[in-house]
Amino acid sequence: MKLQKKQERWLRSSRFALQRWVGLVLGAMLLVILSAPAVVAAGARHYDELEFPPLREVQLPDYERYQLDNGLVVYLVENHELPLVQGNAFFRTGARLEPADQVGLADLTGTAIRTGGTTNHPSNELNELLEQRAASVETSIGGSLGSASFNALSEDLTTVFDWFADVVQRPAFEEARLALAQNQMRGGIARRNDDPNSIASREFYKLVYGESSPYARTVEYATLSNITREDVIRFYQQSFRPERMMLGIVGDFNREEMKALIAEKFGSWQGVEVAELPEIPEVRDRNPQGLFFVEQPQLTQSYIQLGHLGGRVDDPDYPALSVLNGVLNGFGGRLFNEVRSRQGLAYSVYGFWSPNFDYPGVFIAGGQTRSEATVPFIQYVLGEVNNLRNAPISSEELDYAKNSILNSFVFNFQSPGQTLSRLMRYEYYDYPADYIFQYQRQVQNTTIEDVQRVAQTYLTPDQLTTLVVGNSRDITPPLSRLDSNITTVDITIPNPQS
Repeated sequence: MKLQKKQERWLRSSRFALQRWVGLVLGAMLLVILSAPAVVAAGARHYDELEFPPLREVQLPDYERYQLDNGLVVYLVENHELPLVQGNAFFRTGARLEPADQVGLADLTGTAIRTGGTTNHPSNELNELLEQRAASVETSIGGSLGSASFNALSEDLTTVFDWFADVVQRPAFEEARLALAQNQMRGGIARRNDDPNSIASREFYKLVYGESSPYARTVEYATLSNITREDVIRFYQQSFRPERMMLGIVGDFNREEMKALIAEKFGSWQGVEVAELPEIPEVRDRNPQGLFFVEQPQLTQSYIQLGHLGGRVDDPDYPALSVLNGVLNGFGGRLFNEVRSRQGLAYSVYGFWSPNFDYPGVFIAGGQTRSEATVPFIQYVLGEVNNLRNAPISSEELDYAKNSILNSFVFNFQSPGQTLSRLMRYEYYDYPADYIFQYQRQVQNTTIEDVQRVAQTYLTPDQLTTLVVGNSRDITPPLSRLDSNITTVDITIPNPQS
């Protein structure tokens, strides 16, 4: 009986999606048929002769933002296209706020909030209830924020939202589920050196930010063993609180009824008395330029990352740096054209300025190449970075980079849910709601001179940290051709401690 009900619900939701898909396909076919005579009459033309109307102006959906008396911020967007409702909550927390001797606490807490059941519904029961409704409730805590989400058919909104509120406010942290999550994290530690790409990324960030930095440190057996169930409960109580929560809901609902439901389930919620989380840690000004190497004798290719500390998204020069990214990176960029296509030195190659919202990001370049091409690969990447600094880009490159950004702008607003998430993220990091439109205008106004200026200001080749993960025996010419002082990076995993 339960299986039959589940199948019926799945069929109902699938039917709407199928009808919409069929409608789109038939509409597209009709458009092609109606357009065919005009195309034939006009005759075939080269692609660069085609003319397209300008993209429509992007507008934010109709949304409402308000705040409950307990500090909880709410965003609502009605969208009746499909009989679905989805919600997403942000919590002002993150792994960067966990104690240095308990790295892994945030990740463990974010997992156990959901998997450990609630005081009203044990974990197995909650899983079965959600499965019967073809619904989901999930939680997690990442580096700089925590999240909780739900998805439900609109007819099940009241029931699923009740379970969602239960998970957020009354997690049980069942000991067996907590132990399972810890064991899964231990398994992740044991396997973390299996993927050379992961090694390169992890160790590069340790070099740039510092091994003990909250923005680069990794969970170890010892730090995981330091975490108790009481620690998890305390971190949850510090993090999942109404005054630290933003809730966004989009979908097929009545706005006034939704507001009443939120008030009923969250209006009286108050966090318990507990020590506050620490302030957001700052990034130390490091400059570990040089050449670093991770020996992996089983590899037949090298994994390379080079770069240095970058900036923030709210930097006034970020729009011009985005245009610089378009010149340097991607299929039409200089690195792809020169290093991969002309020189044949890379399976993949990239280079871009990558900022963060509230702490400095990085400038990072790199890729993968066969072992014997490691040194030429690095030399050519550095050469293209220097070329950007030393000579103005062409007007064609400027137009291509700007158009790539501006023409893809609509993909930032593909769905109301995506737009709502962006609005919430801007508020979370204290950015203006129209930031993306400010960014759009600044990209439009970027000049050739702007791109060279930011390249000279922000890209510093003499301060690069270069990391290679590879097989030294097959790297010919040797890395010493680049730098006689090579630092070996030890990635040995510390033994588990009882």
